Formats: sequence, C-alpha cells, structure tokens
Amino acid sequence: MNHHYDTIVLGLGGLGSAALYRLARRLGGDVLGLEQFELDHGRGSSQDHSRIIRLSYHTPGYVELAKQAYNAWAEVEADAGQQLIFKTGSLDLWPSNPAYPMSDYTGSMDACGVAYERLTAAEVMRRWPPFTLPDDVTGIYQADGGIATPNLSNAAHRRLALARGATIRDNAPVTAVRPVGDSIELVAGGELYRCRHLVVAAGVWSNDILGFFGRRLHLTITQEQVTYYATPHAADFAPDRFPVWIWMDEPAFYGFPVFGEPGPKMAQDVGGERVTPQTRTFEPNAATLARTEAFLAGHIPTMLGERLYTKTCLYDLPPDRNFVLCTLPEQPNVSIAIGAGHGYKFAALIGKILSELALDGRTACDISPFHIDRPILLEEDPVLNFMC
Repeated sequence: MNHHYDTIVLGLGGLGSAALYRLARRLGGDVLGLEQFELDHGRGSSQDHSRIIRLSYHTPGYVELAKQAYNAWAEVEADAGQQLIFKTGSLDLWPSNPAYPMSDYTGSMDACGVAYERLTAAEVMRRWPPFTLPDDVTGIYQADGGIATPNLSNAAHRRLALARGATIRDNAPVTAVRPVGDSIELVAGGELYRCRHLVVAAGVWSNDILGFFGRRLHLTITQEQVTYYATPHAADFAPDRFPVWIWMDEPAFYGFPVFGEPGPKMAQDVGGERVTPQTRTFEPNAATLARTEAFLAGHIPTMLGERLYTKTCLYDLPPDRNFVLCTLPEQPNVSIAIGAGHGYKFAALIGKILSELALDGRTACDISPFHIDRPILLEEDPVLNFMC
C-alpha cells in the first residue's frame, strides 16, 4: 500500500467525496480519501435521498455561489453520465411579520440577475392545491430550485475518483496528525501516511482534527431529523407537480415532493437538540415531530399519512451559520470545509474549491466571508444566528 500522497482528504461525506473527485481529476492516483467509518454511513450530515438546492438566498454572495454550484454539478453530471440534480422549482413562503425578511432574498436575487415570481397565498394554492395558507402569506417561486441527491452524488463522486486512480480507505479513524517539514503526517486506521496537502472535510468531527493544530472552533452540533409520509395523496406530491418549499419564519420548516421513497418528506430547520457525536442518538425526537406535524396539519394537511420513517442527521453550525472554507493561516498546507448545515447544495463547488486551494493555493471563488479567523469565530461567547 502506498503511504505517500500529494493530497489526503479526511472525511468522505458530501464535501470530502466531491473534493476527492476534483483532486483525482488533476492528480490521478496521487490522492487518498480516508473515512473513519464505513462508506455511506448515517452518522454525519450527508446521507439521504434528497437535499434542497436553490438560488434564493439571503445575500448576493450566496446567490452567486449557488449559481456556480449549479455549473459545478453540471460538470459532474456530464462526467458521470448520470442526472444528479432534479429541478422541481423552489417555493419560499413568508407569513406576515416573519423572522427572516423577504427583502433580503428578493434583493439578493435581484442583485444577481436571478428571475423569480412573487405569489399571493391564493396564487400559491391555485398552483399547488395541497397548500392551505392564510391570506397574509406571500410566496417567492424560483424555477431552478429542486433536489440535490446525496446518496447518488456521493457515490458518483467516489466512483469517478476511483476511475482516475484515487485510493479510498474506510474504517480508518485518524489518531494523530502532525506537520513534518513541508508535509503532514497522520495515523489513520493504524497506518502512517504522509502528504503535501491535507484536506479536512470532517463535519461534526472537525474539531478533533483541528485540535492537532492547536485550534478549536465554536461549533453548535444539533441532531436534526426528517420524516417521510405515506400520504394517500402521493400523486399530488410528484416532483413534476410539487416544488421543494421552505417556510421562512421561526421555527422554519421545509419539505420535498416524493423522491426516493413512496411519500414526501419534511423537517424543521435547526429544530433538534444540542448533542455531540458521542451523545447523539438515532431515535426520533417526539417534540420535533409534534411541531412538524402540527405545521403540516395547518398548512399542507394532505401530506400527512402514516410515517414511513424518520431519519436523523447532525448539523455542524458556526455561530453565524456561514461556511468555514479556507486554508489554515498557520498551516497553509491544510485546508478545511465546514458546511454549516446547509452546504450540500454547494458540495460539487466546494469540492472544486478545496482542490484549487490544495493544488493552486488559491481559488477564483470569493470565499473571504468563510475564513476561519473571521471576527465572530474569535469571540468567546458569540451571538448565534442560524438563518440561511
């Protein structure tokens, strides 16, 4: 087994698998991907049939990144010969006096030249009859929104990386990392490896790796959940008849048409309990289920049916819920990506950025807002704001 590589990627979830693929496109066999658990495990953030992808974001910077993410996904689809992004349209809904101003989203899309429609509650219900909305609700529909596919896409990224010569090793937890001259040495799964550049895409385990470099980020880790429903009206929620949607208030809810299972899916955003990777469970949270089902009963009643199942995942949340995406200032041959509980739609792009940071030392994408030393990440007791 080779133990010396140009670049090693730690973590092969959504972001790490994408980085491995992009690195293998340029390095061939000189890249290694390490996963501490088995591939496609369900302990992290990016295993399920669907995640929302959208151009409606609260800042122009995110809108521009989302536009570039669509292009990056198209490159992967062309290489894989497989559809990975499914456009259903995306619908954002605001009640009166919402926690998140609509103007942040419309202003950002306007600034970036993204077309959208403003809809009244009556227009939403006429176009998508399952909705039952108060008159004061306003909607924004953006036709390019839809579904990103973690189960399909993670496998595609890794398959393409392997085809270009990359090596993957799973069940290889990291127990030591240290700089050695211009290289990084690490021990994973009992084996010693060395690389020129290290990519950290470890999600909720990021601080375990950063600790080897004397760093620790303020991360709030929460256990979230999504639930699929065996509605008797599944035909009304087909992907060509029903959009992905987000309720833009606090609490915030979001949902999907039928995709990957015989019923639609919904969840509360940041609705779970604070946990650690060691204390998390895989059991549904009854209080979160009660909140989500009360929302459905009031706003999308025909979506309810027998629960097919509830799936848990973990969010890795910096205080401002912005990504961490940069090289370490004190160790520029180490780069890191943290998706902040909304990163999967950007995975193909973040993988590309990570490969550019590793191989070129820079990227054309504006990642300055995501630096690990931005002011809020240096505060001892930062104010938490998990809007996205």
